[in-house]
Amino acid sequence: MRRRIWILLFLSVALWGQPAAAQGLGGFLSNLGQALSTLTGNPSQGVIVRTTLGAAGLQSACQQKGCTVVSNLDGGQNQVFLVRPTYKGLLPNLLAAVLRLVTGILDAEPDQTLQIPTSPTNQALATTPPAGLWDTTPVNYYGTSAADGYVNQPAAQIIRLSKAQNAFNVSGAGIVADIDTGVDPNHPVLKSVLLKGYDFTRNQVGGSEMNDISLSAPPPCNTCAAAYVNQHTAAMVDQHTAAMVDGNGYAAFGHGTMVAGVIHLAAPTAQILPLKAFHPDGTGNLSDILSAIYFAVQNNASVINMSFDLSASSTELNNAINYAAGKNVILVASSGNDGQQEIVYPAAMRGVMGVASTNNQDQRSSFSNYGNQVVWVAAPGEGVITTYPFGTYAAGWGTSFSSPFVAGTASLILDMQPKDNPTVAAWALARAKWVGPNMGNGRLDVFGALSFQNPVQGLLQ
Repeated sequence: MRRRIWILLFLSVALWGQPAAAQGLGGFLSNLGQALSTLTGNPSQGVIVRTTLGAAGLQSACQQKGCTVVSNLDGGQNQVFLVRPTYKGLLPNLLAAVLRLVTGILDAEPDQTLQIPTSPTNQALATTPPAGLWDTTPVNYYGTSAADGYVNQPAAQIIRLSKAQNAFNVSGAGIVADIDTGVDPNHPVLKSVLLKGYDFTRNQVGGSEMNDISLSAPPPCNTCAAAYVNQHTAAMVDQHTAAMVDGNGYAAFGHGTMVAGVIHLAAPTAQILPLKAFHPDGTGNLSDILSAIYFAVQNNASVINMSFDLSASSTELNNAINYAAGKNVILVASSGNDGQQEIVYPAAMRGVMGVASTNNQDQRSSFSNYGNQVVWVAAPGEGVITTYPFGTYAAGWGTSFSSPFVAGTASLILDMQPKDNPTVAAWALARAKWVGPNMGNGRLDVFGALSFQNPVQGLLQ
C-alpha cells in the first residue's frame, strides 16, 4: 500500500499545474505517459546517495522510505552510499526522487549498469593478427623477460617510447590504478609490478580476473596459437582456452590484463593497482566504479586509467573525479568506440584527459569517437600487442588500448617531476603530433611530452 501511495504522489506532482492546453483526455494521457516514462529502471539496481546523515542516519531514513543501506562508496568518508529498495519492484528512479526530499540527503541518483566499449564497428580491421604477435623471442625489459613483439611493436615506435625512456632515463614512478575487469596476477611480465588491488564485484581483496573462470592450470604455451577469444581480441592461447572464453559471458575477459600490459609497456617500473569493477561479460555498476576511484586515491595512486565510458553523465561520478583531481591524481579515460562525434563520460569531464585511437599511419581509427570535447590526445589503438591471461599475449583494437599509453606516459612524467600536478602533466602530453581536427592536441608523442618537462635534455638528443 505504501508503495502505491508513493507512485500516486509522484504522478500527482508530475501532472500538477499543467497548462490549460494540456487538459482534456488527450492532454491528460500525454502527461500521464510522460510521467510514467520517468519510472524506468531495473528494480534490482540501487540508488547512489550523498548525505550528511552518516550510515546510521541514512539507515534510519531508509527504514521510513522503503530502502536499506548496502555499502559505503567513498572509502569511509561516510558521505556516499549505495542503498537498495526494500519493496520488490520499487524502481530506483522513484526511490531516488523520494530520497531527495529527505532532509540531510544532498543527492540521490539511480545506479547505472555500463558496458566496457565493445569491439570496433569495423571488424575488418581485426581480421588479421599483427605480425609481431608471432614474435615471441624473449628480450629483457627492465628486468623482466618479455616477447620482442610486445616490447618493440609499431605502436611503441610511433610514439617514440624507447627513445624517451632512454633519453630522459625514466621508466615510470608511483602507482597507476586501472579500473577494469581485473588482471592475471601471475602473468610473468606483470607480476613484479602488480599490487594486490581489490575486487569490487565480489567485495574482496585482490584484483584478479582469473576468479571469473574455472581453470585448474594455465595451458602450456608451446601449444599456443593465435585465436579469437572475443570480438576485438586475437590472443596467443591454446584452442581449449579459446573455446572456453569465447562463449557467452566472456566478451571482456582479459580486457584488464591487456590494458595493464599497455600501462606496463609505457611505464615498466610503475606499480599497477588492479581494481576490478567489471564482470567478464564487460558489464559493471557505476557504484563499483565510484568505489574504485575513491579506493585508488586513498591507496596513493598517482594516475587512474579508465578504459570505459558512459553515455549519460552522473553527478556522483563527477564528484569522484573532482575528489581525485583535488588530490593531484592524473585521470585518463578512453573516448569510446562508436566512431562518432559524441559526448561520453568520464572522458568529457573536467579534469580528465580523453584519449582517441589512431592507426599506424597516424589517421583516426574509423571506430574511434572524436571531438575536442572528449579528446585531449590520441594514441595508437589498432593491433596493439599486449599481455593476456595465462601468461600469453594478445592484440587488441579499441580506444581501451589507446588510453593506457597516455596513463603510462603520465607515470613517466612523474618519474621526471614527482610533484607535477594534473594540469602540468596535461600540457606536457599536449605536445603531440597534429593528426587533424577533432582529435584534441594530436597523437601522443612520449619524447615530445618529456621534452616539455626538460627542454634542454630534449634538445641534446
